[in-house]
Amino acid sequence: MRLTKFVFKSTDKLKKLTIEFYKRKNVVLIARDLLGKIIVTNLDGIVTSGRIVETEAYAGFTDKASHAYQGRRTNRNKHMYARPATAYVYICYGIHQMFNIVTNDKEIPDAVLIRAIEPIEGINRMLERTGKEKLSSTLTKGPGNVGKALGIYKIHSGINLLDDAIYLASDNYAINQKQIGSSKRIGVNYAGRDALLPYRFYIKGNKYVSGRPAI
Repeated sequence: MRLTKFVFKSTDKLKKLTIEFYKRKNVVLIARDLLGKIIVTNLDGIVTSGRIVETEAYAGFTDKASHAYQGRRTNRNKHMYARPATAYVYICYGIHQMFNIVTNDKEIPDAVLIRAIEPIEGINRMLERTGKEKLSSTLTKGPGNVGKALGIYKIHSGINLLDDAIYLASDNYAINQKQIGSSKRIGVNYAGRDALLPYRFYIKGNKYVSGRPAI
């Protein structure tokens, strides 16, 4: 299968996503719509960016795979209840920084996990952050690598994604719907029947996508 080839426009020509994008009610649709969008981090004057190629939706109250299932609220997941366009970052297995985007309305804990990006800007700094010597698909394949490469950590949980430190943007790149694949989510077998929901979306043929393609 031919790998997807993206064309990128410099960050000064990007259009930052507005609150209207995030506050929609359907987190599954948002997860799908995030494919092709660009994440930009501007941390300590260092800019890195990548195009989203894989996401997973988590439908707050009703989804057994969600940290907020049935209204669960802890110090760990409190930012899921924040306003839309808030970053929710949690630590997995004690090391992986998992970057999520809060959607819907405040107090409704829907979120989208960013599972993979195709690196664009600041690749040398991404290599430094991840301890890698050369660019390969492992740089930003999987949510733990996304966070590490972009410099996103637990301390960034709760920040406003409408500001300038971490934000999402569009360069009007259009994805053909035939390029979009979907499957059950990865690593949520504990969720029983909800583990089978087709809430994972990815760009077919992109080498940075984690896991195995399904649908």
